[in-house]
This record gives sequence, structure tokens and C-alpha cells, in this order.
Amino acid sequence: MALQHRPRDRWLALLLLLATLSLVYLVVIHPFFTVPWRALGDEIATLQERQHRVQVQIDQRPQVSARLQEVTNALRLRPGFLPEETAEAAAAALSSRVQDVVLAASPGNSSCVVSNRTPMPDNRAASAYARVALQVRLRCGVDETAAVLHALETGTPRLFVENLNMLAQRFQQSPDETGTGLDVSFELVGYLQPESMNASRSPGEGVAAPAPGAEVGATESDQPAAHATAAEPSAGQSEPPDVEGTDEH
Repeated sequence: MALQHRPRDRWLALLLLLATLSLVYLVVIHPFFTVPWRALGDEIATLQERQHRVQVQIDQRPQVSARLQEVTNALRLRPGFLPEETAEAAAAALSSRVQDVVLAASPGNSSCVVSNRTPMPDNRAASAYARVALQVRLRCGVDETAAVLHALETGTPRLFVENLNMLAQRFQQSPDETGTGLDVSFELVGYLQPESMNASRSPGEGVAAPAPGAEVGATESDQPAAHATAAEPSAGQSEPPDVEGTDEH
């Protein structure tokens, strides 16, 4: 006698088949085939995006090279390091630079004079660049002081004004001086090219002494007659009695 299949049994068999296929997919196909292929597709998309970025950079190489050459040429025209080969020559050049800037701000030293310029030793333990510093002291009017500091920090080569101290003073030691202004002291700092650092220091020495004949540490009495004023105190002399206060660094 033939078995009769009811519609309900057919639906149950179909549901069991679907459940079995789903279980096989979740246990075998999905973790071992679907997931790796999806990860591989994501990696391919990431690599294609990276390749696109690299290709864009490669295409921009001529423009970037041309721009780099322009910037390099501009930096050569406006050097940041001191052009001298040794610290001694650089200290003498800084001294001359200070004198030129002061004369430009106050022709004839009528409102601004340099009272002292002394080289400072480089006491740093180690540094990638050789530091050249000059201790400067001025007696200037307010406007002349601003002009001198601006010219020193914005000119070439690149110089830095550090440890700036200002005192309001009233003095007139020569007929050319106005009698009022500021007693200004600061450190003027520049840096040598890295390749000249070893040549700038002899073994066992860290002090940058001035070059022979330089005006470092000189007073205004050593200036040319056209711009000479009354003799000013040098680094080793005491201050005039009418000047109040001292600068400590």
C-alpha cells in the first residue's frame, strides 16, 4: 500500500532542508569563504586608493621640484646663518653691524650711541649650531631704540635679540646728546653654518674672541671723527655717577 504524503509533511521537509542549508552556510561557507573574500576586497580597495594618492604625488613631482628650487634660491638670497667661517670673524661682523644700524637710526650719534660691545662665550654643553653672541649696551631715544632693534631682527643674516633690558635715564655727556632716553642692554645672537662649527673653535676653547683690529669691546671714542662723541665707559670701567641702576643678566 503506497504511502500518502500530506502537504504538511512537505512543508516540514522543506523547512528542514532550508535550516540545514543555512546551518551549512553559517558553519562552513561564511567563515571560510565569504569573510576572507570580503576582507580581500576591502584590502584591494585600500591599496587602489593608496596607489591613486601615490600616483597623484608622482604626477606633481615636476611642480614640487620647481617650487623647491625656487625656495632654495630664495633662501640663498636671504641667508639665515652668519656668512663668516669662524666665531671670531662673526663677532667682529656683529659689532660692525650694530654700529652701522645705530648710525642709520641716528646720524651723527645725536640721539643714539653705543656704549659697549663685548663678545660672549658659548657655554652650552652641546649644540648642532655654533652660537655667536655679542653683549650690547646703547643709550638711545625711544624711537631710535625701536628702529635699531627692528633693523637688527629683520635684516640678514638672521639675528636674535635676547635678554633685553631697558632703563629710563637722563644724561648728557656731550653737546650732541639730547639728555633723555633709554639705557638699553641686550644680547645679539647669530649662528654659524653647521659645516663651519668645528673650524670656529679651537680644542679646549669655548670663548669667541674678537678678531684683531675689530671694534669689539670698544667705546665711542674709537669711532671715526665724523661720528665721534665724548668718550664712553668701556666694559671694564664704572658707570657715570648720574646714571641710576645697573643691568643684570
